[in-house]
Amino acid sequence: MDSEKDAPLRSDAQRNRERILEVALVELTNSADAPLSAIAKKAGVGQGTFYRNFPNREALVLEVYRHEVQQVADTAAQLLKTRTPDRALREWMDRLAQYGMAKAGLADALRSPTVTRGTLTQLGHGSVRSAVTLLLEANEEAGTIRPGVTLDDFMLAIAGLWQLDPHADWQPRAARLLDIVMDGLRAGAPASGGTEAQRSGEGGAPASGRPHKSAAREG
Repeated sequence: MDSEKDAPLRSDAQRNRERILEVALVELTNSADAPLSAIAKKAGVGQGTFYRNFPNREALVLEVYRHEVQQVADTAAQLLKTRTPDRALREWMDRLAQYGMAKAGLADALRSPTVTRGTLTQLGHGSVRSAVTLLLEANEEAGTIRPGVTLDDFMLAIAGLWQLDPHADWQPRAARLLDIVMDGLRAGAPASGGTEAQRSGEGGAPASGRPHKSAAREG
């Protein structure tokens, strides 16, 4: 009986948490200094409920960041089901850049003194790194990138993205940077002779006509 009474409460609590995150994303994107009280009010929750979920600004900002990055990371497996591995990797890089640059206010919040560098580093070892590993393994298996590229190699190669000004015309510079990174990854690829033909088929499946096996494992 008690468990039946508790179930709706748990459901309500989850909805409250999700609503807070939705509102916080909008408010923090607009202003890194958005008051927590304003976020709670717009989310329709009391101060007690808000602080039970997020005891301080750092906890809220980090959870919004983690949740949104997870959405980007999840697209890696989806792209591998409908793209050649090298095209999936290049399109995923665009999605990561779009997220990072468009959420300028959230990015400013992440750079605030209340957010510790060590905590952000820990988040960097999570979902995005798993997505990168999935994409790199798929490409190495297909021979569409040079052998031996590591996760750290890739993260260092795209680090220039985070030096771009999100308030300026960043898209052409990001696209050029990622094209250069992709050209470097393809240089010396075992299947480099065949990938150009594959890349000419927009959104095409791998040459075998089946989703890449790395994506199949994720599915």
